[in-house]
Amino acid sequence: MKNVLITLGVVVALIVLAVSSMVSVSNGIITLDAQCDQMVGQMNSALQRRMDLVPNLVETVKGYAEHEKDTLSAVIAARASATQVKLDASTLTDPAKMREFNRAQGELSMALGKLMAVSEAYPNLKADKHFTELMTQLEGTENRIKIERDNYNRAVTGLNTKIRTFPGSLVNSMMSQIKQREVFQADEGAKSAPKVSFGGAKQ
Repeated sequence: MKNVLITLGVVVALIVLAVSSMVSVSNGIITLDAQCDQMVGQMNSALQRRMDLVPNLVETVKGYAEHEKDTLSAVIAARASATQVKLDASTLTDPAKMREFNRAQGELSMALGKLMAVSEAYPNLKADKHFTELMTQLEGTENRIKIERDNYNRAVTGLNTKIRTFPGSLVNSMMSQIKQREVFQADEGAKSAPKVSFGGAKQ
């Protein structure tokens, strides 16, 4: 009877240890998933900042180069398209939706790049204080977007690795059931922020 109780005690202890380990791994996965959500929030904030700057930038350029209607219209259309594709939970686990998001953001970056190229032909525009302030804000926002994308990709890589390797894969399938997320891969046109130089000065 004593041996049975000892054996039973050992079995119970092993079960408790196994359950505790599984809970610990599951909590780790959930924590990584929450970190990814936080990074998405920060990226969305930076993307929204860029969206907010675009109308003011277009209006400022229009004041000096109203006849550049095609370029201005392209920026407005690209902004409208980019606002339609949201970066949320459904996007982050769907490769097709992520590609659509990347494409929309890439088109906006390319349109802004063309707008900056057009602005080079208008010295008065480049000298406009409001325009230079907007450009400084846009450049800072583009840099922030890149930083947040990199932070997000690191967080997602950590999460995806955890849920694809043992014992995380087993625990995730039994408890957490968190899906893999897509990393952010910028289109060719979105790999660098729009560049503009004022009076030959490098930005």
